[in-house]
Amino acid sequence: MKKEVISGEGVPQSTLPFSPALKVNQLVFVSGQASVDEQGKIVSDDFEGEVRRSFENARKILAAAGLDFSHVVQVRNYVARQEDLATFNQLYTDYFQPPYPARTTLIGCLGTLLKFEVDLIAYAE
Repeated sequence: MKKEVISGEGVPQSTLPFSPALKVNQLVFVSGQASVDEQGKIVSDDFEGEVRRSFENARKILAAAGLDFSHVVQVRNYVARQEDLATFNQLYTDYFQPPYPARTTLIGCLGTLLKFEVDLIAYAE
């Protein structure tokens, strides 16, 4: 098994002990992405802003691996408040098109610092 850390220009960094993403054989595992800047500092925003910033951070990581959202096979979403779920479902289609990736959405699990977080798995052909 070959493991490769995915990083590059614009990929958000963290002082915490994890890689932004790992490529293992044909799969790329993207760590949870939230509304953070390139240094990993949280950027508070309204729900839509945090969702978009989180997905844009994921986009940068996928691009560093030579991929885009069409390569994603599984998405896990973490939404802080139930009342934001309908908005999230609308925003989701800005990033993913049919056939949609497999998806799990967890609600009420983020605490108070973040409104949204996403992690995903992509297939590198």
